[in-house]
Amino acid sequence: MPESNPLIALAGGSLDALAKALAGRSLPPVERWHPAHCGDSEMVIHRDGRWTYRGETIGRDAMVRMFSTVLRREADGSHVLVTPAERLTIAVDSTPFRAIAMTSEGADETRRIALEIDHADALIVGPDHPLTVIDTPAGPSPRVLVRGGLEAELARPLYYELAEIALAEAHDPPGVWSNGAFFSLTPAAAA
Repeated sequence: MPESNPLIALAGGSLDALAKALAGRSLPPVERWHPAHCGDSEMVIHRDGRWTYRGETIGRDAMVRMFSTVLRREADGSHVLVTPAERLTIAVDSTPFRAIAMTSEGADETRRIALEIDHADALIVGPDHPLTVIDTPAGPSPRVLVRGGLEAELARPLYYELAEIALAEAHDPPGVWSNGAFFSLTPAAAA
């Protein structure tokens, strides 16, 4: 079955075109589905972005993308796969998504930063998709809100690109502007 929402990549387009493409996307209304908990999916989303089932890597990207559309973060911080009929627990090592590519247009307050998210299209960092940096035992973890409490951890090279922008623009505290909002790159304590 062909995907109804093929993945949007950042390469080769403007951020206006990206915003227009994203505005036409829809996802299942997982926030409205509240079936009884049915058990454990026996799936894990690993820190490196791999999804596994019973220890075996799920190799079909289209299947992982489909599962990612029915992923929800619960109020207690746990993650579930949810449909109108069932809700299954899924383990998440760090964050369910990774930001794997970045593009930027403008400077200072007029800058817009877009991130390509594995298995979840792309987004423009801003008030709806805020950027945070969490201090973890493994070091700073730069993250962006994708949707409904689900976050993407930025690949280390993207964090370094953001740091270069922050240093070049000499903001105090160090940070970046995107889509009309300022985001500090100073780590906050983990919750």
